[in-house]
Amino acid sequence: MNMSDLLWASIMNDADRDKSPCVMGTAAIVYYCILLGLGLPANILAAISLYRLAARTQKSSYCYLLALTASDILTQVFVIFAGFIVQAAILAREVPGALAHAINVLQFTANHASIWITVLLTMDRYVALCHPLQYRAVSYPERTWKIIGAMFAISLATGIPFYWWLDVWHDVYPPTTIDMVLKWVHCFIIYFIPCSIFLVTNSIIICKLKHSGEPKRYLSKTTAILLAITTVFIVLWAPRTFVIIYHLYKASVSQNWKVHLALDVANMVAMLNTSLNFFLYCFVSKTFWNTVQEVLLSCRFPCTQSPRRNSLSDSALKPLGVMDSRKVILISSDFSERFHSPKDY
Repeated sequence: MNMSDLLWASIMNDADRDKSPCVMGTAAIVYYCILLGLGLPANILAAISLYRLAARTQKSSYCYLLALTASDILTQVFVIFAGFIVQAAILAREVPGALAHAINVLQFTANHASIWITVLLTMDRYVALCHPLQYRAVSYPERTWKIIGAMFAISLATGIPFYWWLDVWHDVYPPTTIDMVLKWVHCFIIYFIPCSIFLVTNSIIICKLKHSGEPKRYLSKTTAILLAITTVFIVLWAPRTFVIIYHLYKASVSQNWKVHLALDVANMVAMLNTSLNFFLYCFVSKTFWNTVQEVLLSCRFPCTQSPRRNSLSDSALKPLGVMDSRKVILISSDFSERFHSPKDY
């Protein structure tokens, strides 16, 4: 901690020397504000809809999608709002060292949780398609929530070492040993290891569907959502990963405006991933879209009851003497047929 604080102080003292200007400027702030303004309400709506589906169907896949949406909300709050908007734009990165390092821990925790819960969803779909008999025994909501809770705890544990992560826009060049280790660990945790798992498991799932004879029949909505989520993640997070590696060995962000611009654009593209999942769910799954419509209608008409409940409540509240005339006619006709039919004579 002391070494990190000393480096931070020396960097801030030399900030005016050979400092690259912020290339994106106001455009990046406007982009993040629009992304947060659209993405946060969409993720909250997705969380409510997925909660209803998880409670209604008791499927572990909806539990994983709900946890993924919750981690995306945390990423938008800690990374986009606290990091890019408040810390970078409003406060111009003039934040006390301990507070900045604490925000780093929360940011990396949210990122790790979002990515590795997607890994859990991938493994869940792999077991469901390739080992269906074992899937019913090992996958149920109680166990799924325990696994999700353990993954959030592991994400917090892996985020604590990034307390000593230096701000990329003010770090020293060449980087220190701690900085190099943290950046390589970050790249492996958020990209290289998850992408390897995604590519292997998705390849096995696609081959399994092709050899099944009827791929359209066995391609469930959850599997289609998984393939879409992992593909979008691999594409959107690739620029940020490779720009960090290039910055680590070739040029400093604070001294080269091209690397500064590349990292700004790469961060903007990567954060887009936190707002796209809701629209992927709506596009792929008709069940999810119908649930979203139910949630919106319930918010618009909170006192409206379903027709089935109305019919039950009406029949329960009516007194015995007040009955529908059609019911009286049916009962009387049935009574006359029973006691005046030819079989009784």
